[in-house]
Amino acid sequence: MTVNFQYVDVNASEWLSDHTTEKLNKLANKYEFLVSAEVFFKEDKNEPEDSKICNIRLSLPGPQIFASSNEKNYEMAVKETISDLEKQLKKRKHTYKTS
Repeated sequence: MTVNFQYVDVNASEWLSDHTTEKLNKLANKYEFLVSAEVFFKEDKNEPEDSKICNIRLSLPGPQIFASSNEKNYEMAVKETISDLEKQLKKRKHTYKTS
């Protein structure tokens, strides 16, 4: 699976990219129909608490899947976003099995 990163007004982090890629590869191993992922990291300057935002868009057969979360740090945001994606993927996999 191809993973593309975009850091919007945030310094790029090799560790964060590696961490996110590792988590996404676990998803790709579980859901082999995944094609690629686009990951966006940004910061909401107007939000004092949960200002770290992670958006992930997954490409797969059919409509794309998208999830976003904002947390206190990027690691928590990645975890939450991937958790949301996995819920959507479970539904999608169930749809593929029944049709």
